[in-house]
Amino acid sequence: MSETPYTRAAALSDLEEDTPKRVEIDGVPVSLVRTEGEVFAINDICSHANVSLSEGEVEDCAIECWLHGSSFDLRTGKPSGLPATRPVPVYPVKIEGDDVLVSVTQES
Repeated sequence: MSETPYTRAAALSDLEEDTPKRVEIDGVPVSLVRTEGEVFAINDICSHANVSLSEGEVEDCAIECWLHGSSFDLRTGKPSGLPATRPVPVYPVKIEGDDVLVSVTQES
């Protein structure tokens, strides 16, 4: 079994607490979020309305879609309320020094 490929997505020092940062990794839009001492990577497109989640607010380890208010758990991608009913993919993250590495080939 081959090791999951990780791609450098950003510098840890570039991520502000509770402020999502949109990046693109191998054509996949990803929102990076540094919160509660961890960094999370979640697909940047809301499963309900095809808008960028990185423009939303972060609170209690969740990101809120700015358009209709659905909130997604940064650990699981699951929505916590309507109108969204489908989860958003989340991706494994590794920190190496100041590098934030994300694997978009494997959803966690």
